Amino acid sequence: RETAPTSAYSSPARSLGDTGITPLSPSHVVNDADSNVSDQQTFLVVVAIDFGTTSSGYAYSFTKEPECIHVMRRWEGGDPGVSNQKTPTTILLTPERKFHSFGYAARDFYHDLDPSEAKQWLYLEKFKMKLHTTGDLTMETDLTAANGKKVKALEIFAYALQYFKEQALKELSDQVGSDLENSDVRWVITVPAIWKQPAKQFMRQAAYQAGLASPENSEQLIIALEPEAASIYCRKLRLHQMIELSGKAVVNGYSASDTVGAGFAQAKEHIRRNRQSRTFLVENVIGEIWSELEEGDKYVVVDSGGGTVDLTVHQIRLPEGHLKELYKATGGPYGSLGVDYEFEKLLCKIFGEDFIEQFKIKRPAAWVDLMIAFESRKRAAAPDRTNPLNITLPFSFIDYYKKFRGHSVEHALRKSNVDFVKWSSQGMLRMSPDAMNALFKPTIDSIVEHLRDLFQKPEVATVKFLFLVGGFAEAPLLQQAVQANFGDKCRIIIPQDVGLTILKGAVLFGLDPAVIKVRRSPLTYGVGVLNRYVEGKHPPEKLLVKDGTRWCTDVFDKFISADQSVALGELVKRSYTPAKPSQLVIVINIYSSEHDDVSFITEPGVKKCGTLRLDLTGTSGTAVPARREIQTLMQFGDTEIKATAVDIATSKSVKVGIDFLNY
Repeated sequence: RETAPTSAYSSPARSLGDTGITPLSPSHVVNDADSNVSDQQTFLVVVAIDFGTTSSGYAYSFTKEPECIHVMRRWEGGDPGVSNQKTPTTILLTPERKFHSFGYAARDFYHDLDPSEAKQWLYLEKFKMKLHTTGDLTMETDLTAANGKKVKALEIFAYALQYFKEQALKELSDQVGSDLENSDVRWVITVPAIWKQPAKQFMRQAAYQAGLASPENSEQLIIALEPEAASIYCRKLRLHQMIELSGKAVVNGYSASDTVGAGFAQAKEHIRRNRQSRTFLVENVIGEIWSELEEGDKYVVVDSGGGTVDLTVHQIRLPEGHLKELYKATGGPYGSLGVDYEFEKLLCKIFGEDFIEQFKIKRPAAWVDLMIAFESRKRAAAPDRTNPLNITLPFSFIDYYKKFRGHSVEHALRKSNVDFVKWSSQGMLRMSPDAMNALFKPTIDSIVEHLRDLFQKPEVATVKFLFLVGGFAEAPLLQQAVQANFGDKCRIIIPQDVGLTILKGAVLFGLDPAVIKVRRSPLTYGVGVLNRYVEGKHPPEKLLVKDGTRWCTDVFDKFISADQSVALGELVKRSYTPAKPSQLVIVINIYSSEHDDVSFITEPGVKKCGTLRLDLTGTSGTAVPARREIQTLMQFGDTEIKATAVDIATSKSVKVGIDFLNY
């Protein structure tokens, strides 16, 4: 590639839509990743919040004793058949839209309300997925409560984070014996790796609103990527802290050839006995699993949660155990919610879509009950199960159905031709194991399909381990499918307390964010600029003549390519010049694309995705030089895209904002 003709010349001309900025010197610099660590604040404690689609929790570690990870206090009001330390991600607002309660408390209170009252209260669950599915996310995006009313997503996320902040600070203060200030805490919030920039920024905005950190003190909050957190924790695993699905190795004294489910249950028993304490010791040695890993070995982390499945491919760099990402994060909306959705479709098939829609709106609390009943049976599904699963239908379901249709639920089941769901005389839906397994199938098929595509990639061909983590990884049906399809390609390993893996890894990440040294950019990013027009090379419709000079417009100046590897602390430098010396703000549009060979911002697939805003007020002395040059430094190697800028003439730093949400 010849570089001369494409390099940008300085010009006062304007790139379309931008206020006349021209880059001067494109360059790519690798900075020593550790050079910017010295000026970091010191925090007494790191608190990680795993804000999940279906359940959430927090864990913490004091920076003085980083090998101890404490998982939050147990919550009141757990569910039958669901033993975990996390709480459901449910939130209840009063009819006046004030925060009322979170988790089990919200659910129980909502459930006990009189149906006529319940209609006024705003109950939200599983709302995190909205950030993944909304294409044009803004600060104004709405969520819909169970009663059909709309609320601002930002407020709900902020309420939830504020609740965790208060719970954690209360627990920490009790533990320390004195009041802990928010400023003593470094917060970590986990998000799926496949989330786009706007969703990450949204989470950060909500955290600012909840008072976890502030724009002036943004360092206090780190956004962690869920599968990365899991990966950091997994590489510390000792053999007694995991279950290997493949092979005939004896783990914990039982052989893995016992059914997957039984081995898992036994391991859970073992961990429950050890679980009187909520403190987990993380071995300072790199776990035994790595005694088998040589320099350069690769592994895949499959993080399967409630909403999304996220896949990350890492390579270990010894001796420190630093991690390097080998392929950009992939995945999709294949979480366990998909199973709930299939159950809902089944109910629609039996009782009619019109009835289910009405029931959800008219009896929202009973609908929540029905889904809770389904949840506990969903957890009892297993590949080798032979006896049916019974799901209790709430009385108001049976009652409302009779009013709505004029005949009984039993009649509906008889006349629907869904043969593997029967009515049992105790007032329950009786599902055959096959019927339950069929509800899992579409979601599990999507996961397997996605993994299969991933294993086709050359970077992934020689993977040694596959770690299955996240709440959905507890499902024996998923374990079996992954084992059956990929057991011959690599060793499949499940950490024991699989639902807490991300939480603990996020704490470790907060203690040492530099552990992941190299990441891959998910998209190609760049800006639109003007270049000198070259006859025969540039398309004639891009020609712009200004003051006798011929320019080519809409040229895509690429900062970084999709799937390009970027080291932590690596800087992309560009210099921009204001069109007029008096100009106080430069706003530059940022464009992105999934393709890596982009020449013009007008090409299909190139979208405006954000802005880079340079604030030049207060940087100049009395005399403004005739021509100012602002050097911008962007980092793509972290979990979020960051930027800083300097006025070359004065070496003063320039206030810079990079915004993917409000542009």
